[in-house]
Amino acid sequence: MEVLTLGCRLNIVESEAMRAAAAAAGHRDLVVVNSCAVTAEAVRQTRQAIRGAARRRPGAEIVVTGCAAAVDPGIAAMPEVSRTLPNIGKAAPEAWARPGLPAPAAPSPPGFGPGAAGGHTRGFVEIQNGCDHRCTFCIIPFGRGASRATPPERVVAEVRRLVAAGAAEVVLTGVDVTSFAAPDGSRLGGLLKRVLRDVPELARLRLSSIDCIEADPDLLDVVAGEPRFMPHLHLSLQHGADLILKRMKRRHSRAEAVAFCAAVRRLRPGLALGADLIAGFPTETEAEAAQSLALVEDCGIAHLHVFPYSARPGTPAARMPAVPGDRVKARAAALRAAGAAALARHLDGHVGRRLPVLAERGGRGRTEDFSPVRLGEGVAPGRIVEVAIAGHDGRELRAEA
Repeated sequence: MEVLTLGCRLNIVESEAMRAAAAAAGHRDLVVVNSCAVTAEAVRQTRQAIRGAARRRPGAEIVVTGCAAAVDPGIAAMPEVSRTLPNIGKAAPEAWARPGLPAPAAPSPPGFGPGAAGGHTRGFVEIQNGCDHRCTFCIIPFGRGASRATPPERVVAEVRRLVAAGAAEVVLTGVDVTSFAAPDGSRLGGLLKRVLRDVPELARLRLSSIDCIEADPDLLDVVAGEPRFMPHLHLSLQHGADLILKRMKRRHSRAEAVAFCAAVRRLRPGLALGADLIAGFPTETEAEAAQSLALVEDCGIAHLHVFPYSARPGTPAARMPAVPGDRVKARAAALRAAGAAALARHLDGHVGRRLPVLAERGGRGRTEDFSPVRLGEGVAPGRIVEVAIAGHDGRELRAEA
């Protein structure tokens, strides 16, 4: 059995749950393609992965699921595809039951960690799925449905299981994690407090990505006062100009984003910020592109993810006046250059310090603020080790030999 995963961390979590469910049901000659639709390129890569699997595994059953399968009916019509599965329920045992055989009784867990087939050194737990917002550029709500939360007791149990399996660090992930709402009314910050309280043996806790406008007071309490919550937040900012944010149907303004970043840095000195920014959104002027460029410094972004705008059929933004492709490319390049310079400045501040690092495979690791470190060989993946930082190459820190 082979599972091919494209796209986000949530897909990685779901892929491992599907692998477990399919294996429990007795599938062997099977390829699962867990697809992504966040950009047109992601859909193209999905089709490429399907064709590659058919060439590599002739005769195997090819099952396609994920967002691209949900929003692009042409994928189900591909001759290589045996069947598609909807996103909702794709990891449930009954989705993988074979004719004439009962489905396994227990549902697949919403996470995975050390020892999973994915080979990751940290644990991931799905706390939320779907999205109730309708950003004008985004196709994902059409593929994943409405926002829904994993019950808190199930999240705690899964974190506890991952720690018992050897995970020193756990990442809570989802589509829109800051929309998390439990039946008792508690929000994301309350969930973090419960996990840290009920799993005292957990060394490190992270979030995958947050929406700054949805940050609740308990979340800010955790950022400020919980040393086991890592000093790193990744923000879904998307742009730095108010008019473009409005056309994107985002719910924060530029000033609110800058104020949030300043506030969390005051609450947690040394906290590092990451962010997503889209270059070349329809109608974007040179002045508005410059405002996004300035946001990197104004917010103190250390880890920047840049996405050239990609029109998704069926979204409102796809009907707006497009920015010429060469300008989109140039603006994305400018943002990436600003992000590279910001990362280099951030890494400068670590040289000469001794820092705890979670070792990963390939002789690398991550600091508490998610800065990448080259450790060299000989450090077992999954261990937290303290190292002296000798320098950096602009992309990653270098530990002393």
